[in-house]
Amino acid sequence: MARQNPGKLIISGGNPLQGVVHIAGAKNSALKLLAGSILACGKVTLCNLPHLHDITFMMQLLAGLGCDLNLLDDNCVEIDTSHLRRLTIPYELIKAMRASIVLLGPLLTLYKAADVALPGGCAIGVRPVDIHLEGLRKMGADIQLQDGFIKARVQGKLKGADIKMHTVTVTGTENLMMAATLAEGKTILRHAAREPEVVDLANFLIKMGAKIEGAGTSTIRIEGVDELKPVKYSVIPDRIEAGTYLVAGAITGGKVTVKNVDLNGLENIIERLEKCGAKITSTKSSVTLDMQGQAPKPVDIKTAPHPGFPTDMQAQFMALNCIAKGKSKIQENIWENRFMHVPELHRMGADIVIKTNAANITGVEKLSGAPVTATDLRASASLVLAGLAADGITVVEGVHHMDRGYEYLEEKLLGLGADIHRVGG
Repeated sequence: MARQNPGKLIISGGNPLQGVVHIAGAKNSALKLLAGSILACGKVTLCNLPHLHDITFMMQLLAGLGCDLNLLDDNCVEIDTSHLRRLTIPYELIKAMRASIVLLGPLLTLYKAADVALPGGCAIGVRPVDIHLEGLRKMGADIQLQDGFIKARVQGKLKGADIKMHTVTVTGTENLMMAATLAEGKTILRHAAREPEVVDLANFLIKMGAKIEGAGTSTIRIEGVDELKPVKYSVIPDRIEAGTYLVAGAITGGKVTVKNVDLNGLENIIERLEKCGAKITSTKSSVTLDMQGQAPKPVDIKTAPHPGFPTDMQAQFMALNCIAKGKSKIQENIWENRFMHVPELHRMGADIVIKTNAANITGVEKLSGAPVTATDLRASASLVLAGLAADGITVVEGVHHMDRGYEYLEEKLLGLGADIHRVGG
């Protein structure tokens, strides 16, 4: 499912994008559903999985733990967890994808033990796991940090607990919610993450037999059950992929329709695009953006946990603001180091001034094509978007980051009329 050699992208900008693009399943949901599948001893079938490196990696990780995986048609995989034996996730695996930390809760609550390597740093900022560990300790787990590993054990069952997380954390909420499904008694997660991906995981667990209330609010209540049953479940559409293609239409002055979308989670993105001057129409499962040939207007953004503006769309809107007529300000409130795309945008002629966690942007008439390098997943998207709108040729390196979160991005952009191709891949 993943590319072995990502190569680099060559983009000749200036084409207004036109047409329809179909959105894949949400990576940030699919990874957690794959982890949650081990809670049901038997054959779980997950559908609408995106073709991404991270998804392939999580499937390989499950296979390494002893699960049997069978790829089916229509982006589905059957996961037989009944032969899972290995309870250790080494550092070479956790460092490749930090999201694998979400296996800690399911392994501990079902098998009473788990050894998971401590995640290291991340390009976009520190992502501590202390909230995960504090919550599991409140549920009765004995957790020791030894030799770079989280060594977690529990005698009997985890116990339900009232847990107030000091910071909103999506992965922490998901890890503790999965652990609580098989715990003894009731668990309350306060200050919980409210993202649609958290709701999708809760719905998956509920279909398996879990008793969960309040997902999508800041307080989630879980009543532990004795066991969960295997099910077939389909991953929700990726709201960030949908938002990225809508911005691609906006930055090129085009008209783009995204299909197979869920409007839940897109509200903030659509609102900002309308402020940029886009005409937006929508159905239950599609959104159409039409710039009517006009240049975008600048729009201010402050990132925040859901239902605030998603940090994963910050870089894309920065690229859009770079060619907007006027000044704008983007304030990043989630990650402390998520402006690494700014120096690369400078290379293309952008006028951006950084002050602590804020970027002050003055739109320029045109960006210029240049060689640039992506440093993280969403930075790669912003550079591709900038290249689509720039004069001349843009060469984007580091696109292995892009392949972690965008299914067939250049093929989908080609379908919209972009002049883009991959070399060396």
